[in-house]
Amino acid sequence: MAKNKAVFFDRDGVINADLSYVYKKEDFRFYDDFFPCVTHFKKQGYKLVVVTNQSGIERGYYTIKDFLSLSSYMQDYMQERLGFCFDRIYFCPLLHDTIRRKPASGMIIQAMNDLDLDLSKSCLVGDRLTDIMAAKNAGITKRYLLCRDKKHENSAELDKSEYTLIHTLDDFLPDN
Repeated sequence: MAKNKAVFFDRDGVINADLSYVYKKEDFRFYDDFFPCVTHFKKQGYKLVVVTNQSGIERGYYTIKDFLSLSSYMQDYMQERLGFCFDRIYFCPLLHDTIRRKPASGMIIQAMNDLDLDLSKSCLVGDRLTDIMAAKNAGITKRYLLCRDKKHENSAELDKSEYTLIHTLDDFLPDN
């Protein structure tokens, strides 16, 4: 039986506006370009996976319960609007977790095992170099660095051949 393919999304800055430590649904704003993008991948048979560092939990800004409540809101909103939602949401609440926290690949590897994924047929979009490094560390070759309005910080730290730079999720429709 063929393994599944997945698209991995970072959360803040990719799916929603990054307003710094977002944990309340009243502060959560989906980007408009997210919905057609995720619909495209769903129609192509991809598993839809979120991998997100959530250090605000360890920093004491919000709790795991707050994060799970917001994740439930995201899932419900997508289900109502699109008729589907994410297959899985993985998060790392710890600042010094060297296995799961991006740039480590632990969340991606867990998804690979949980969802029977072929990472060579999968892709990731993130807005930070740590997202790109996590994908690289997991063996994902299709990596997209989303740079919406801002000049990307530290973009010189990684060889440009390691990712494709995009400016909106409309640009993130690879031929797979």
